Amino acid sequence: MDTLFSAAHYYLVSHPIITQYEWIPHQTPGASPLFLTLTVLTYLTLTFSFLFLLPLTLPTTPLRLITAAHNLTLTLLSLLMAVGCTLSTLHQTPPNNPIWPICFPANHTPPRGPTFFWAHVFYFSKILEFVDTMLILLSGSRSRRLSFLHVYHHAVVVVMCYVWLEASQSLFPVALVTNACVHVVMYAYYFLCGLGIRPWWKRLVTDFQIVQFVFSFLISVVMLYYHFTGSGCEGIRGWCFNAVFNASLLALFVNFHVKNYDDKRRIRNMMDNKPKMS
Repeated sequence: MDTLFSAAHYYLVSHPIITQYEWIPHQTPGASPLFLTLTVLTYLTLTFSFLFLLPLTLPTTPLRLITAAHNLTLTLLSLLMAVGCTLSTLHQTPPNNPIWPICFPANHTPPRGPTFFWAHVFYFSKILEFVDTMLILLSGSRSRRLSFLHVYHHAVVVVMCYVWLEASQSLFPVALVTNACVHVVMYAYYFLCGLGIRPWWKRLVTDFQIVQFVFSFLISVVMLYYHFTGSGCEGIRGWCFNAVFNASLLALFVNFHVKNYDDKRRIRNMMDNKPKMS
């Protein structure tokens, strides 16, 4: 067990590429506003082009295989990011500052080291998730499955991840690990669906996402306490953007939950209680 942990710690934390990582604007891959802008605009342009101008449909069998492979890749990648960021955060947290993952010291936290490396991997993983949209567009049910929530989330979350690194935003290690854990469950579900298996825990995917957003607000209260009672937390302006984005997502997810589960349960109960004709 010790050997396994040592190997994991080396390849996920102590490897020179990881431990010497540094986010340098306009030098590190993806570290420029131009890259970010072109990435989001390309995603939106392709999405609306395939939806309205060039509707294409892929045959069911290859689409299922591609979808399964994509979802398996993101399941494993999410698990890797959750473990890697957890180990890196524990490694990088100063012994005399246990609240470091929640509140980076203001003006003393440059975006370097293993924790920020995993934030960069997470940033690029959100671009990989654009494939989710393309797979929906290549299916025959694009108009039913593609929602505003889906496109909005995929487009803006990339901006959020960029802000994490550019601003050395406090609290992002907690957000990264919780989001990656949720995505392990979500993409594992979609992977099984791609194989033709329908797990019973479909509703839990949405429930976990809502719990994640509620938890992010609760832990943010702790961060704000340290920010206003101490010397300040790094990247507070970035956190403000993150908080507004999470609030909008929570509202959209709750609305989605009500429409897809509560309304269906209400209709089912009405049908069950409807007087039967003798």
